[in-house]
Amino acid sequence: MSLRIGVLGASRIAEDAIVGPARQLGHRLVAVAARDPLRASAFADKYGVERVLPSYRDVVTDPEVDVVYNPLANALHAPWNLAAVAAGKPVLSEKPFARNTVEAAQVAAAAQAAGVTVMEAFHYLFHPVTRRAFELATDGTLGELTRVEVRMGMPAPQAADPRWSLELAGGALMDLGCYGLHIMRRFGEPSVNRATAGERSPGVDAWCDVELTFPSGATGLSTNTMEADDYSFTLRVIGTRGEAFVHDFIKPHHDDRLTVRTHDDTRVEHLGRRPSYTYQLEAFAAHVQHGAPVPLDTADAVANMALVDEAYRAAGLSPR
Repeated sequence: MSLRIGVLGASRIAEDAIVGPARQLGHRLVAVAARDPLRASAFADKYGVERVLPSYRDVVTDPEVDVVYNPLANALHAPWNLAAVAAGKPVLSEKPFARNTVEAAQVAAAAQAAGVTVMEAFHYLFHPVTRRAFELATDGTLGELTRVEVRMGMPAPQAADPRWSLELAGGALMDLGCYGLHIMRRFGEPSVNRATAGERSPGVDAWCDVELTFPSGATGLSTNTMEADDYSFTLRVIGTRGEAFVHDFIKPHHDDRLTVRTHDDTRVEHLGRRPSYTYQLEAFAAHVQHGAPVPLDTADAVANMALVDEAYRAAGLSPR
């Protein structure tokens, strides 16, 4: 049975994150609303959304909507996730989960009290290339873990982009670093040793690098810049016997390589070009429809926001 999905906003990420996966999996995009009605209409026409509604609230309360996809600006994640929870609608929420730990905890508490799922959209976690890297880190192939490096870069967004807005909770650590810190936490709950950042405008980081330590003594590095010449999203897991390198953990549908180097040999594994977003929606739908477990819950989202806040403070910036 197909899910009836309501979409909040006409965002740039929606084509990859929800439109394509819904089409591939046979789910319906039944409603969309945006601040600009013309953008909502254009979005609906382009992607075959069945109805354009006047407001976000109309989407979350529509009885024909089963689940809500929330890709709004960061500052609007928590308010509209809360509105969807109040309407009894499960939410697939783009990351970061909220502006800060306090907001994240409010959403988590509301979701738990209502028995409604709110899942943070860390799509990378569902793809075989990333899952294989994690497997290699734990099955002895790489030996004892010594270091994890997540390096993320992208060209600068336009000046008016919400990612440059302090009011809308923008910044490189919010947009990119939440991924890097989330990956770090797959290896244990690390602490922030040091963080440095460069501001594009007061309080808004154009780049932010975070150095971490795991309880085991292994170290981590998350580098994030929105001033790069090109897109680059890599993961390196290093152990005493070798390392695993994921060439593009954000877009494995473009590059699904995993290079494994050990004392014995070097090999390249290809884990498939099916998009990570499709795996994510498949898992979310199975959870909503059949109660299948998912690896992400609201406690994980709160813990990740806490680490983001800790990194901002270490860099001399305030949490959003």
